[in-house]
Amino acid sequence: MKTAAKPSTERELYAAYICDEMTGQILLPIITERGWNPDMIFSGGIASAVRALGAMPCPEFLIVDLSDSTDPRADMQALADVAHEGTIVLAMGTLNDVTLYRDLLHAGVHDYLVKPVTADILRAAISAAEDAMAEPDEAPADHPAGESKQIVFVGVRGGLGTSTLACNTAWLAAEKGQNTILLDLDLYFGVSAMQFDLEPGRGLPDALDTPGRVDGLFLERAVVKPSKNLAILAAEAPMGSLREPADGALEHLVDALGENYGTVIVDVPRQLLGEHSDVLAAATDVVLVTDFSLTAARDCIRLLAHIKQVAPSAKVHLIANKVGGTTVEVDQKDFENSVEHDIDIQVPMDVKTMMTATQKGKVVVEVAPNSKVSSAVGDLLTLIQDTGKEEEKPKSWLGKMLKK
Repeated sequence: MKTAAKPSTERELYAAYICDEMTGQILLPIITERGWNPDMIFSGGIASAVRALGAMPCPEFLIVDLSDSTDPRADMQALADVAHEGTIVLAMGTLNDVTLYRDLLHAGVHDYLVKPVTADILRAAISAAEDAMAEPDEAPADHPAGESKQIVFVGVRGGLGTSTLACNTAWLAAEKGQNTILLDLDLYFGVSAMQFDLEPGRGLPDALDTPGRVDGLFLERAVVKPSKNLAILAAEAPMGSLREPADGALEHLVDALGENYGTVIVDVPRQLLGEHSDVLAAATDVVLVTDFSLTAARDCIRLLAHIKQVAPSAKVHLIANKVGGTTVEVDQKDFENSVEHDIDIQVPMDVKTMMTATQKGKVVVEVAPNSKVSSAVGDLLTLIQDTGKEEEKPKSWLGKMLKK
């Protein structure tokens, strides 16, 4: 590796500032196979990057090593002072700290890799950075920077079709041009991927076990995509094969999805809320799916109280599903009085249309867009979208990073 960058008046495609020889040796063939200039790999880490970029045009893509940094946040801010707006930054370091990781990603760093890195990991990260350089430097129209809808679906009891309703809502949101992801947290018996006739990816258990790995590149590998604007993150794990999610893993995962997608729909088995209420922490909306049974009334009261306690700012929408398909134990008015919440939307039972959709491996809103079920799903999506803007979150100390 070279020790210093030569003065130049032309903007280079990339530059890498690496602290150790081994990482430089891993990086060199990856750079060479792209036809990039190997002389742009320098030793010295981020301190050298800051010094060099003060005297030369900033490259389009920077690889910076934080391993020798005693204050990574301050050093990254110093880098921001000499970087151009739109520069793609791939950071790496030895510190495996979720808070640092999230600060960097929230501020606009493309990715952060924990050393030691392998050639495959580094190659994939650089490929993702290349894709980012090729894209327009703007957020999708439905996902302004720092804003997303994070919608949690919970059935007040089993068998209510909550997953089916979440899948249909996700598909419809994607069809309306929203960059959407559906997260299915039933790790053993989830049906989200199956409803689109797909096999789930294998990344969700890893995301829950090591939340620090979750970023745009990780998600790109972990999801399956039934359509251009819809991604599904799910699992069909062997029974008993998974450990309990790490503390804060669900909150971190939902936050990470919100950084990458404008609409995040989370299908949560109700039993998960007992031990992992953090999944509700980032929710802008909670959709409670019920029927008009005594059991549902009891559990609806309990869930509404729980949501109010752990996610007081979330807007709760109470949806009656499969209406007309079973005998009503409690009439609607009495049900609403007992739970102290109106039924916002009723989704009718339509066995024939549901069966047709299942046989085709598609969702109802795609197979029968003019059906009453599809109309109710459309009303639900409109209800969620019309709940008003969430209050803007305070920007982090790195909020203006890479903005000059």
